[in-house]
Amino acid sequence: MGVENPILPQKGKNNILVTSALPYVNNVPHLGNVVGSVLSADVYARFSKLRDRPTLYICGTDEYGTATETKALETGQTPKELCDEFHAKHKAVYDWFEIGFDHFGRTSTPKQTEIVQDIFWKLHSNGFLEERTTKQPYCEKHEAFLADRFVEGTCPKCQYDDARGDQCDKCGSLLDPFELINPRCKVDNATPVPRDTKHLFLSLDKLQPEVEAWFEKMHEKWSANGVAITKAWLKRGLEGRSITRDLKWGVPVPLDGFENKVFYVWFDACIGYPSITASYTDDWEKWWKNPEEVKLYQFLGKDNTQFHSIIFPASQIGTRQGWTMLHRLSTTEYLNYENGKFSKSRGIGVFGNQAEEIGISPSVWRYYLLSNRPETSDTQFEWNAFAQANNNELLANFGNFVNRVVKFVNAKLDGVIPEYSLEYKDETFDFSAWVANVNKLLGEYTDIMEGVHLREGARKILEISSEGNNLLQYRLDNTCLTEQPQRTYLVIGLALNLCKLLASICSPYMPSTAESICQQLNTTLGSIPDTWTPDTLKPGHKLNKATYLFSRIEDKKLAEWKEQFGGSAESRAAEAAAKKKKQEDKEREKERKKAKKAAKAAEAAKAAVNKVSEAVAGQKVVSEGADVAASEGKAVDEGSAAGGMSTASAEVTKDLPIRGKPQ
Repeated sequence: MGVENPILPQKGKNNILVTSALPYVNNVPHLGNVVGSVLSADVYARFSKLRDRPTLYICGTDEYGTATETKALETGQTPKELCDEFHAKHKAVYDWFEIGFDHFGRTSTPKQTEIVQDIFWKLHSNGFLEERTTKQPYCEKHEAFLADRFVEGTCPKCQYDDARGDQCDKCGSLLDPFELINPRCKVDNATPVPRDTKHLFLSLDKLQPEVEAWFEKMHEKWSANGVAITKAWLKRGLEGRSITRDLKWGVPVPLDGFENKVFYVWFDACIGYPSITASYTDDWEKWWKNPEEVKLYQFLGKDNTQFHSIIFPASQIGTRQGWTMLHRLSTTEYLNYENGKFSKSRGIGVFGNQAEEIGISPSVWRYYLLSNRPETSDTQFEWNAFAQANNNELLANFGNFVNRVVKFVNAKLDGVIPEYSLEYKDETFDFSAWVANVNKLLGEYTDIMEGVHLREGARKILEISSEGNNLLQYRLDNTCLTEQPQRTYLVIGLALNLCKLLASICSPYMPSTAESICQQLNTTLGSIPDTWTPDTLKPGHKLNKATYLFSRIEDKKLAEWKEQFGGSAESRAAEAAAKKKKQEDKEREKERKKAKKAAKAAEAAKAAVNKVSEAVAGQKVVSEGADVAASEGKAVDEGSAAGGMSTASAEVTKDLPIRGKPQ
């Protein structure tokens, strides 16, 4: 049972299905989590809707898996109670950030079980699953098998001391938990031991040719980091990947002999997208099994790439059904905090539930995060830059333009748009060229947004509002109104219509700001046009009162926030010490490897010299034996045998590298 009047794809239209990575349910998102997936997807979905396309934006909490079971164990809750709590927390954060999901669901639903098991049976019947007995980490302390990510230790590739059992977040290497140096159970720090257990594997190796063919066809529309990560996986060669786990909280495996197992969360998490859609509408297959009519856009952090670009597509392909598959992949790098990492335990960085307490409009947060979106490299959240974005860009440029013209018309013309003519000519300013330039910038904006370059799109909005300020410069004041009323009326008409256009193009980024502009203009939000004509707001239209869109952030507040969210002195000292230790450990390991390599080389050289010496000594012994034999008058046939030995020894010696002798 879905919602009434759901958004559905329309025949012949450019139907867009948007998803953002499902946030895991056992924590509160920080600013990097917000911009990396849900906010980025929201911007594109809003843009697509304002381009008059049938667009559906789906997301929800990812709720199954070991992490939930373990967290619930720590808090004394059932997994369901924990998921209920954190689902509500996530929803509250995203509501405050004005994320416009069409449906924000969850994966712990009957629909999830139904669709996951259906995909499983199709993969099973098509021969893409195999059973294996594997060794898995087992914690004897709390008597449970451990998922890979709940074994932590030192990465064997880069020596990062906080790597997980499935991958290293620092160097990106995929790992086996038994590869970790000094492995430890994340729950209780006990050392896990290997135990045999039976699991099902998805035969990615069998599906690789089809996955590669699909990837080659589609990846031109993907982010560069997403392409690179996927290529690296394919180049290494895909291998069977386990899709089951020894857990209780998850989708049950409906196969004899697997009654006490559930599906691995990263097999079924991506299936959450169609299952959440199925909770939204019974006609979910019109979105998810309609590849000819629907384009799928997915937004996520780069660390989730392979699950969306390989594992989920491979599962779709393996069912032999006509699934809607990934069209455009938008993956971000990491947003850090003031040259460090966000840390809830150390009180470092702003988390989603804290942003509201600061008292700054969601529009400012959204704009700054998106204008600083880590699209091609890591970026930093910095308080000084945050204040500059608000004060110098939003307030001084964008907000100043809108407020100035609306306030002027209310003060001088009783809030009524005067009669103006687009045919008016002026020697000091080419109004037609100005309109053409706005349209040029608008075309650039739409091209940028179609390419999902959201950071650049934010900058382009400011370029367009700057054109508004240029228009008003020396042309909107009491003197101009008195001495050149017709020109001033045209400036007002153009400026107010530009305000309406700005409301539309800024709405994906700053929806509440767009609403405020429309309220002041006494109009509704319009679509984003291909070509802008400055005549939507007609002469005689009555405006509402002007209100400020943004307020100045004072230096005093910046200092307070830096102190509040910079962690305690103890935590900062601990972080600095940890960084120093990590660097020292890295250097020590580097020296250890260097010494080990040198020792190995020396040992090999010594062994080679000994081997040569032994061969030469052997040759000498043989030669001396021949002399003795001759002197004692041995038989010729015995002397020939001795000579044969000597010759053989000489042949051996000839093949050995003797120091100082060219080979």
